[in-house]
Amino acid sequence: MSLRKLLLFASASLLGLPAAPIAAQDMSFDAYLQLLMARARAEGVSEATLSRMTAGLTPNQRVIQLDQSQPGSSSSPGYPPLAPYIATHVDSARISGGRREFANYHSALSRIEREYGVPAEVVVAIWGHETAYGRVKGGFDLSQALATLAWEGRRRDLFSSEWVDLMKVADKGYSRNELKGSWAGAFGNPQFLPSVYLRLATDGDGDGRADIMNNSVDALASIANYFRDAGWREGQPWGVRAYVPSGFDVDRYKTELVGPVCPRVHERHSQYKTAAEWRALGVQAQVPLAENTLVTLFQPDGPGTPAWLLTSNYRVILEYNCSNYYAMSVGLLADEIAR
Repeated sequence: MSLRKLLLFASASLLGLPAAPIAAQDMSFDAYLQLLMARARAEGVSEATLSRMTAGLTPNQRVIQLDQSQPGSSSSPGYPPLAPYIATHVDSARISGGRREFANYHSALSRIEREYGVPAEVVVAIWGHETAYGRVKGGFDLSQALATLAWEGRRRDLFSSEWVDLMKVADKGYSRNELKGSWAGAFGNPQFLPSVYLRLATDGDGDGRADIMNNSVDALASIANYFRDAGWREGQPWGVRAYVPSGFDVDRYKTELVGPVCPRVHERHSQYKTAAEWRALGVQAQVPLAENTLVTLFQPDGPGTPAWLLTSNYRVILEYNCSNYYAMSVGLLADEIAR
């Protein structure tokens, strides 16, 4: 790699400006790591933190393999059925585990629900889906994983920023051994990326630290804060089961909007109408909804199968993971936990 190209890239990194893509083979991992460290220094990370978080750092080939095996946006028609996914993700183990943790943290969850306006059962359901209530948080060294992904270059802008943000998290006094998680950089009980941690992680128990790795109350409060920030509407369900009359043409009310993010997720939802408008068309909510509640009709497995009316809070769940399978399983698990 030419000295001029290296200097231009270093300048852009230090200034936080976009730089022309550089393939991993154009720069050694050690040289690229020096650029990341320089950017972190410029953004206030201490030398002691950088030293302990980069000692002996080498690229992780398994991380590169996992990243390169990620599928792109699917263009194939149709969707896998929802029912089998729900059967395996809203199972007796997750339900009983959720009820157990709901009881264990009842006092803290009640306080969190009052403060953030997000139902405790939804918060617990996210915890269950992300890490099996804290039991499966990932074992990748986050500094190594994120530095590897940034060096690899496929999504360099994202992962270089996340690595620098991880250094800022470490600068708060967390050890490198504590900062372990998924190969893609998510960590802790709620599986936040470092940038999300810096923006939304919350001290739930008043001890002065937002420790989402080791402190379950902090993690639960942080999930609730994420949902409030994403626009959760207090007092409104995520969705309710709906009766759809035989022969009802759901496609007639298909949305014409194209979602800028995850379009295949949103294209499966109908137009938004009030609960009263759906009722006039013969679609009945099985749980009372306010007449003016805007909802979208979702019947994922086709005519004659279960259907739901989804509120805007369902889209908040999608903010956490943009998948109808994920969002539906979180909502249905939350309902079972609260039942």
